Amino acid sequence: MKYDVIIIGAGPGGIFSAYELMKKRPGLTVAVFEEGHRLEERHCPIDGERVKSCVNCPTCAIMNGFGGAGAFSDGKYNITNDFGGTLYEYIGRKEALELMRYVDGINVSHGGEGTKMYSTAGTDLKKICMQNKLKLLDASVRHLGTDINYVVLGNLYRELKEHIEFHFDTSVEHLEVTDQGYRVICGDRSYECENCIVSVGRSGSKWMEKICGEMEIPTKSNRVDIGVRVELPAVIFSHLTDELYESKIVYRTEKFEDKVRTFCMNPNGIVVNENTNGIVTVNGHSYEDPAKQTENTNFALLVEKHFSEPFKDSNGYGESIARLSNMLGGGVLVQRFGDLIRGRRSTWERIEEGFVRPTLAAEPGDLSLVLPKRILDGIIEMVYALDKIAPGTANDDTLLYGVEVKFYNMEVKLDEHLETRHKGLYVIGDGSGLTHPLSHASASGVYVAREIAERADRW
Repeated sequence: MKYDVIIIGAGPGGIFSAYELMKKRPGLTVAVFEEGHRLEERHCPIDGERVKSCVNCPTCAIMNGFGGAGAFSDGKYNITNDFGGTLYEYIGRKEALELMRYVDGINVSHGGEGTKMYSTAGTDLKKICMQNKLKLLDASVRHLGTDINYVVLGNLYRELKEHIEFHFDTSVEHLEVTDQGYRVICGDRSYECENCIVSVGRSGSKWMEKICGEMEIPTKSNRVDIGVRVELPAVIFSHLTDELYESKIVYRTEKFEDKVRTFCMNPNGIVVNENTNGIVTVNGHSYEDPAKQTENTNFALLVEKHFSEPFKDSNGYGESIARLSNMLGGGVLVQRFGDLIRGRRSTWERIEEGFVRPTLAAEPGDLSLVLPKRILDGIIEMVYALDKIAPGTANDDTLLYGVEVKFYNMEVKLDEHLETRHKGLYVIGDGSGLTHPLSHASASGVYVAREIAERADRW
């Protein structure tokens, strides 16, 4: 079977590539290949009671399937060039922001009506942060919530499936160059196309590395972010979350000048497990529906780690730390901040006596046995720095879950069209190493679809 365009991966990049092709060039034949399930079939067996740890499903329902790893996120779409990757370096700052706003409009029209757009514009919190050696990054944030995000994805799929051919539970094993374009090999079947968009996301990092090696596409190592997820009473951060919803705050440590940042803030949210290639790490969700909200707010504190020659496996470094946590606690560990400072392991008794009720049934432990000292020192410094703008952050009962690791795909060498050295082969989203959040990945999908649509006029 031959198509005009094949898209590998049905995450945000793949979805918005398909959507834009459907709108701009409805006459093109487009197929999407996704190794995971349809949206309604994505169910993780981990329930925290009967099943508490990963059972190594053939396809991870959290990381793979329609919507990608972001399907069960809290649905935050950050409209900014200040963080989230380097898309603007390829397509320009103005166009990058315009594409993110375009994606936001599609989300709103597909079920996101009534959700709020937050912004750092004009906030006095910037000054307060600067006075305390912190920097608040500029952004506008659309919060859909995990529940509304799911609705939006469902509505998009119902529209797309009438025009786009989807192949779910179909793993692409090989990608080959042909005289007429590309051949996608799935088991004993193969499909051909003139243009191929690769949007395999974070979970496809090892596959992407293999394909780049086989096709001699240059790459370079990226960073890894390692840290913890903080959970505390929502009222402590309410002056920040009520105005901004998510505040991206950066701190440089006194001792090493390492960069530590807040990430993925979830007001009135829950802490959850996340499975990446069989390794259980921690993440957070929040809901738009008040009935599903909690009394806690959670966010990540992450330390950036860049590596120089000869070491190149930044993700392997992060995986080794996460595996150590899994080995000690069978999954995610949780520790009271007061216990960490006193150099002792937390126990259920001390946690239950505290004022913060954990929203994830993690194993009480000692994070100092897992995280390297330099990283842990940076996290502790950041907690005390945040305590100056949000008093109560450094309370003894504040909970730290570990570990949280943000893996980044190696950076694929692309031109200004997000095209590889092979004409008609594009790499977008998290799989490219250039874009990380939902908004940037989606924008890159729209951008490449428009490139293909324009070229179709000349076919």
